[in-house]
Amino acid sequence: MEPTTETTAAGVQVKDDLAEKCQKLFLEFLEEFQDKTGELLYLPDAEELIRPERNTLVVSFTNIEHFNQQLATTIQEEYYRVYPFLCRAVRHFARDHGTIPPSKEFYVAFSDFPTRLKIRELTTSKIGTLMRISGQVVRTHPVHPELVSGTFLCLDCQSVVKEVEQQFTYTQPSICKNPVCANRKRFMLDTNKSRFVDFQKVRIQETQAELPRGSIPRSVEVVLRAEAVEAAQAGDRCDFTGSLIVVPDVSALAMAGTRAETSSRVTGKEGFDADGLQGLKALGVRELSYRLAFLACHVAPTNPRFGGKGLRPEDQTAESVKNQMTAQEWEKVFEMSQDKNLYHNLCSSLFPTIHGNDEIKRGILLMLFGGVAKTTMEGTSLRGDVNVCIVGDPSTSKSQFLKHVEDFAPRAVYTSGKASSAAGLTAAVVKDEESHEFVIEAGALMLADNGVCCIDEFDKMDLKDQVAIHEAMEQQTISITKAGVKATLNARTSILAAANPIDGRYNRAKSLKQNVNMSAPIMSRFDLFFILVDECNEVTDYAIARRIVDLHARNVESVERVYSTDEIQRYILFARQFQPKITPEAQEFLVDQYKRLRQRDCSGTAKSAWRITVRQLESMVRLSEAMARLYCSDEVQPKHVKEAFRLLNKSIIRVDSPDINFDQDQEDNEDINGQNEVMEEQPPPQNGTNGDAMETEQPGKEQPGVAKPTLRMSFAEYRRVSNLLVLHMQKIEQLDEESSLKKSELINWYLTEMESEIDSEAELIAKKSLIERVIHRLVHCDHIIIELTSTGLKKAGEGGEEPVMEEDPYLVVNPNYILED
Repeated sequence: MEPTTETTAAGVQVKDDLAEKCQKLFLEFLEEFQDKTGELLYLPDAEELIRPERNTLVVSFTNIEHFNQQLATTIQEEYYRVYPFLCRAVRHFARDHGTIPPSKEFYVAFSDFPTRLKIRELTTSKIGTLMRISGQVVRTHPVHPELVSGTFLCLDCQSVVKEVEQQFTYTQPSICKNPVCANRKRFMLDTNKSRFVDFQKVRIQETQAELPRGSIPRSVEVVLRAEAVEAAQAGDRCDFTGSLIVVPDVSALAMAGTRAETSSRVTGKEGFDADGLQGLKALGVRELSYRLAFLACHVAPTNPRFGGKGLRPEDQTAESVKNQMTAQEWEKVFEMSQDKNLYHNLCSSLFPTIHGNDEIKRGILLMLFGGVAKTTMEGTSLRGDVNVCIVGDPSTSKSQFLKHVEDFAPRAVYTSGKASSAAGLTAAVVKDEESHEFVIEAGALMLADNGVCCIDEFDKMDLKDQVAIHEAMEQQTISITKAGVKATLNARTSILAAANPIDGRYNRAKSLKQNVNMSAPIMSRFDLFFILVDECNEVTDYAIARRIVDLHARNVESVERVYSTDEIQRYILFARQFQPKITPEAQEFLVDQYKRLRQRDCSGTAKSAWRITVRQLESMVRLSEAMARLYCSDEVQPKHVKEAFRLLNKSIIRVDSPDINFDQDQEDNEDINGQNEVMEEQPPPQNGTNGDAMETEQPGKEQPGVAKPTLRMSFAEYRRVSNLLVLHMQKIEQLDEESSLKKSELINWYLTEMESEIDSEAELIAKKSLIERVIHRLVHCDHIIIELTSTGLKKAGEGGEEPVMEEDPYLVVNPNYILED
């Protein structure tokens, strides 16, 4: 049905019968449509519209389809044409149900549109129709006022031209309406009488899942108006309902010189001389450059239940999450919460294709549950997100963990260290092509807000890029001050990083700090460090090989899951609504365990390995809260703290110091500790000095007191013997400052102490050679004992004596050495 024209004295007035019919039917729909209980569905919404800040009525498209299929089809196919008439119907509807100012504009927004298109499927045939597209928001512009209809003042005859519709560009009246005045150009906009609407531009991009292989993600600009502005933030995955429009490409017009050179007449220097200077008309093609944009009337999170805005903790409670589920889903969640073996089952269901590595699975699972974020009275926020770092040899399934989490978590971003810059991880300030103002484009950490950011090859990142993550990891914000933009953006994200050791393989003789190319501040910001060492072990090798071959042979059938991923997602979303409080018993336990960790750390050796700081105490609190959430508990019990402490302990003492091998060349031994600058620091630094943990970490070591043919000694035993010797020497020195032990006396004293353990002569000889090696190592490698090989004074002049070279040297303890507890 084509619009008919009526000629009137005031000019040409166009009457659109189809659109007016639509308006009438739509008004009928609003006034008559009832919900299941028989009440008018849109009446309360219309009464809401009276409030000054509201101006948009959200209508469900499925309801229109139920009411009148023909109306729904017309709206869908002729959306851009009938939209102003639908808005007019809403105004009449609101007028009938309350008093509203006559100048107030009303808009209609459609939700629940049935089909969803990808950004790639937007073609010119879809222009003007109603549709829904989805994508991830990557850039948001500030909100501006946009001129909807302007009132102009003619500067020649002062008459007023009202209601001039604006179409994406500033449109003046074509001619003054005064018949005597022929002014076509000189008009002034009267801003007081013109109508404006909020206007915001947003750029959306295809999500990773929708990308065809080998394609670059496409992006499209979305124009939001009225109440839809600020509905989408950078990083959200949203559905936009609206229509595709064509706008003049201002940026192409403004681009200097690129198209001009294609003009056939302008060739070389002569061309310019011959033609002289010409206006834009001479460049012909430029005025025809249009581009597609999307005019959205309604914005909704793509998947409100998981992802999108669903994880925004402010808006949701456990009750609202429960209401979103069907009865069957809720039963399953309840059944899972009662499962005695839930912790193990969740781990095995999350990573069914990865064999072993149970500790890492547990750590990542607790990371997905997260601790409770708190705000102190002063307004300081304490983070609740858990950061995990996996360090390990090649081919120990590090990236596999990251990929699993990326697929599973609702808002997860996967980046690789070498390919990421500081701006790409945090946020970049870019210049907008049209308005030439600076806007912020979200980086990986902002896109993963309320989710997980997986960073692979973390150690390969440049140091200046690593520094950009400092603030995001502890304060959970990103501050930007550049190009006149000063902003603090939220980055409430958990970071899961994977790194390779410096030499490609983890060197057990060195500490964690020396194995990883990371600065100390970043290391302390990780709650859990997991170290994967690729060891030869017949049993595990067999199991892993079986697992991998099974996976290749029977791809899907071989995967055994207790729960499906959807069930786990639902459960995690529900469990994250709990805010567990710490009970007094758990508080006591936390303090005790922290003291234990601190004391063990204060000993000289562990200094280079890992510092236990207050951050580790906070980590323990967060992990305990995550553990309580896992069981849907409202309070943190000591058992939760115990598991958190065990995980933290495991991650700290995971890598043990190697055995001391006395058969190696002495020079090699000197390389092991690699730090001679601090006297008191002992050889291969180890992470924690309690012997028990060391013993448990090192299976298959020979126990002390047995003859050792290869002259090996466990590190804990070496530590015990050296402490024994040093203690004895210090005692002797305290008794008489002048006296000091000879080497032979010290060896004899030690063997007398060990008398009860020696049964045969062979054992005695073995013990003697072992203690000699220990003393040699203490003197030459650790510099704990000083050997005085020459005694006496240097000869002064002719009469003095030469210093005496002692065969059995005196031994004294290095004065700088502090004995550990």
